[in-house]
Amino acid sequence: QVHLVESGGGLVQAGGSLELSCEASGSIASYNVMGWYRQAPGKERELVASMATGGNRNYADFVKGRFTISREYADKVVYLQMRSLKPEDTAVYYCHFRSILGETWGQGTQVTVSW
Repeated sequence: QVHLVESGGGLVQAGGSLELSCEASGSIASYNVMGWYRQAPGKERELVASMATGGNRNYADFVKGRFTISREYADKVVYLQMRSLKPEDTAVYYCHFRSILGETWGQGTQVTVSW
């Protein structure tokens, strides 16, 4: 079983930056994908970005050029660097982990972007 601990998030003005981080621990398969999803009020949860061990990255169109996903510490920590934030980026951001052994969600962290 994998346990995820998220940090980061908060309140920022439009145009600002924030960084989220998520550390995985437990039974981690050598090949896995870690990423970030978000869910705004009244909307479905959607993929923001993901990154597999080995470096393959995937971004949602709405964050390309603004957000960067990376992994460090033997791929156990995933970061989401968010720049040029917009009010429509306001949502709860969830860390996600999946491997052949299953998937795990983080508890979520609130990101609020104000005008």
